Amino acid sequence: MLLPLKLVCKSSKIRRDGTSLIFIQYCYNSDKRTLLSTEIAIPPAYWKRSRITANLPKDYGNHEELNKRLKTLLRLVEDVISHALQEKIIDVLTFVKSTFKPDLNPENLAPKAQETANKQPETNLDFYFQIDDYIKCKTNKVTPGMLRVYKNMKDHLLAFQDYRKVTITFNCLDFNFYEGLVDFLTFEYIQRRRKTVIKGLRTATVGKTIKQLRIFIRDRVRRKIIPPIDLSDFKILNEESDAIYLSWKEINQIYNTDLTDYPSLLPYRDLFVLGCLTGLRFSDFSNIKPEDIRKGMLHKKQEKSDHWVVIPLMDAANEILINRFKKVIPIVNNPDFNVNIKEIGRLSGVSEAIKFSYKKGNKDIEVIKPKYGWITSHTCRRSFCTNEFLAGTPVELIMKISGHKSLQDFYRYIRITPEEAGRKIKEIWAKRDKKEIEIIEFR
Repeated sequence: MLLPLKLVCKSSKIRRDGTSLIFIQYCYNSDKRTLLSTEIAIPPAYWKRSRITANLPKDYGNHEELNKRLKTLLRLVEDVISHALQEKIIDVLTFVKSTFKPDLNPENLAPKAQETANKQPETNLDFYFQIDDYIKCKTNKVTPGMLRVYKNMKDHLLAFQDYRKVTITFNCLDFNFYEGLVDFLTFEYIQRRRKTVIKGLRTATVGKTIKQLRIFIRDRVRRKIIPPIDLSDFKILNEESDAIYLSWKEINQIYNTDLTDYPSLLPYRDLFVLGCLTGLRFSDFSNIKPEDIRKGMLHKKQEKSDHWVVIPLMDAANEILINRFKKVIPIVNNPDFNVNIKEIGRLSGVSEAIKFSYKKGNKDIEVIKPKYGWITSHTCRRSFCTNEFLAGTPVELIMKISGHKSLQDFYRYIRITPEEAGRKIKEIWAKRDKKEIEIIEFR
């Protein structure tokens, strides 16, 4: 029988005693191959043309006897492969790897081994087992923040299951399930870690759960764990997020606020301003290393996108990094940062009343808070992008620093009022040659 087998002795795998094992290489196809140890080892210098040479030192054995032994082992592997093919074993490669041993007697191939190789491992189709497996697969591929998003999706689904008292399975994912889940998350879900009972999530949060559920289901389908499921009715709800930006004037106001009586707030204030001057996410500007600062530039690999950015450091950014932090960023967590920067905003007088509204079902919910009450760690990034945009910096250059990969994603960060848009257009008109503007005269 002509089979894709050959003897190999790799000089790249020399052991401490100067020898290399001789293997039988079995190529099942162009993508699947394995090495089967013969347990015979020689110095690789005495291996030529798939044979042990005649000048092999006697300390390693007789070359003729060893070559005969290798031929015998080749035939043994052929017997194992032939047996697997005759028995119509599904995974021949795995069967050969688990069955072949240099001392194997081919007459003793046990029926149990055949049954084991033929039997496909049973897949656990429990819905939450698969979610846990999905999260496990993603653990080393995404940021800790994304892992929390996946776990939030799981928590929302568990809460829905408890609410309707029906176990969620892959078979129940139809439009009725989708509609029930959306209604539950919008009106009945009890938010955690709240001092008072708050029912229902914002439309954007519900949409995020639906989006992650769709991605999870499609991943399981691609892996052929479950059959295809029609998700065309699982619409991703969305709405524009409520977010502010701070002007350069307001950032300067915060930077120069006297915090003598509040020394614990100083590192939060300086870190916030640094974020506004670099456009980085909290996970990046709170994790700057000394080696990231080179010749007045900040070289940073973004944690979320795995994308390198190079950011020129303004004088204030240099002052914070070099003189105040001594290139060592204080250790802070995001929740504490968000609480303290609101207090700093209040002390700085950034207190203009701001009203935002959001959807909850078919209702518009309005919330009015002082501007400092809307400040979060993400305000830094939005402020940088918006201020540079208003200053006329080309969008493609801002995106090189912010790390945005598409214009659509970038423009979501731009937060300007209609009045600011009007003033910006007026400035552009003022810089134009008047001959370019068509003047309509009324008679």
